[in-house]
Amino acid sequence: MSAIDWTIIAVYLVWVIWDGIRLSKHTNEIEGYFLASRSLPWWAVGLSVMATQLSAITMIGTTGQGYAVGMGLLQQYYALPIAMIILAVTFVPFFHNARIFTAYEYLEKRFDAKTRSFTALLFLFSRGMATGAVISAPAVVLSVMIGLDVTTTCLLLALPTAVYTMFGGVQAVAWTDVKQMYLIVFGLAAACIALMLGLPDNVSVGEALHIAGTTGRLQVFDFSTDPSVRYTFWTGTIGALFLFLSYFGTDQSQVQRYLTAKSIDDARTSLFMSAYWKIPLQALVMIIGVFMFLFYLFTPPPMLFNRAHDQQVRDSARAGEYASLEQKFGEAVAARKLAAEQLAEAQRSGAAAVKAARSAAFNAEEQRVTGLRTEAVSLVKDVTGDSSYNDINYVFPTFIVTHLPVGLIGLLMAAIFAAAMSTVSGELSALSTSTVIDFYRRWVRDDGDQAHLLWVSKLATLFWALFASVVAIWASELGSLIEVVNRFGSFFYGSILGVFLLAIGWQRANSTGAFVGLLAGMGVVAWVTINTSIAFLWHNLIGAVVVFVVGMVVSELTGPSKGPSRVGTNQVGTNL
Repeated sequence: MSAIDWTIIAVYLVWVIWDGIRLSKHTNEIEGYFLASRSLPWWAVGLSVMATQLSAITMIGTTGQGYAVGMGLLQQYYALPIAMIILAVTFVPFFHNARIFTAYEYLEKRFDAKTRSFTALLFLFSRGMATGAVISAPAVVLSVMIGLDVTTTCLLLALPTAVYTMFGGVQAVAWTDVKQMYLIVFGLAAACIALMLGLPDNVSVGEALHIAGTTGRLQVFDFSTDPSVRYTFWTGTIGALFLFLSYFGTDQSQVQRYLTAKSIDDARTSLFMSAYWKIPLQALVMIIGVFMFLFYLFTPPPMLFNRAHDQQVRDSARAGEYASLEQKFGEAVAARKLAAEQLAEAQRSGAAAVKAARSAAFNAEEQRVTGLRTEAVSLVKDVTGDSSYNDINYVFPTFIVTHLPVGLIGLLMAAIFAAAMSTVSGELSALSTSTVIDFYRRWVRDDGDQAHLLWVSKLATLFWALFASVVAIWASELGSLIEVVNRFGSFFYGSILGVFLLAIGWQRANSTGAFVGLLAGMGVVAWVTINTSIAFLWHNLIGAVVVFVVGMVVSELTGPSKGPSRVGTNQVGTNL
């Protein structure tokens, strides 16, 4: 990267961090630090919620997913508008009127302390793991750009983010998110335009998209009923509905956002922003991945985008085999390019028979290229012993640093860095809040000393930043980063949602039923994950149903609830 690009990155990051802290107020008070004194406007809360979703992991993991398999992942978001409407009517007014700091406080009032603590513990573990995956995305970018190892890049991202989160609280997070959202959308639009301009002069955008369509990359509806298929219309409208209900309705990282809004109406409106705009923005991200596939049809791609072990393989006893694969890959890429050009020409001619023949020829060449790349990946794994080696997260970073002009590289890097740091800061703020409110204040020190609690919250932020960094080093090699996050979440989200459904929707539920149901839900999801091929989005539905059903049965067998437990008078949120 040039000095101009580095300057753009440095100036933007310094400004966005400084301005976020500058706009923070009353951070010397618990409510100001954790909830922005419940004073943020709806548009700031809405942009903050959306920016959390359009993070660096979206820009890298989802674009890579679009490059590899196309638009199918979009089906995961079809239930989002439905989920937001349900939450706006139910959970948002419920939590807003409760005047609580964390969603899990209510579970002690409704059930008991152990249910609250166990649910909060599940949140801390799952969100800490997911935060690590979020840090991995920009770590991949840095490793591609300047050759730093993953450990160093993870710490470089996590620790500075922890610092400004420690000082600015949730207000710094929210106002940083607002600025990041504008930059991310602008950067994504610029990348999409650059990719379209990178197509050959004799191939139109429409013809190129037709080529992508022949590979199935433009398919946005799959009505398969096979439960092992990862992304279908049914997983996106049923399984993902429970994922979104749990994530936006019970996950502290999201509940904390709309608790900062001025009113219930403002909180609802902030969620409706995601309902209206998430799918179009996600489609933009995925179409960038499709256009990268098209770009590399006509511009020779590397055999492997992740070059981490390239020299190690070249110096091994199987160097000749690797060189032979590279030669075959180059020949296959050239043949695929010719087949793509001929398919585009057939598209212009309008002859159906010719189109069908050229389409079949192109797909044969595409399968040949894919097969050779798969052989190369297997060779790398065999030589290096790195069984977790993957390519998908490196596609977009490689395109950025090798094909974009000076200035635009810096702009997109700034967007990725800011997205990562702002998203991580929001997660760290939520993790710190739950740690202090649900555990430290509940079990260790309940004397109302705000200065002491703020000091502990800063230490908690630093701890979770280090924890997430350790996870990030591992998560960076698990595969598609967007799937890593969703797999982490789907293991926990359904069971957590089931507890809240019991608390709010089943008056006869008692603490024993809730706790046993929660244990049963986690156990069943763990068994399904290990022993079946059921797609992970269905785990959310399975967990919620098991917790709710077991909770009802156990509650009926052990007797009606004796009423909500009382939280001490010094506890936060006693005016529920």
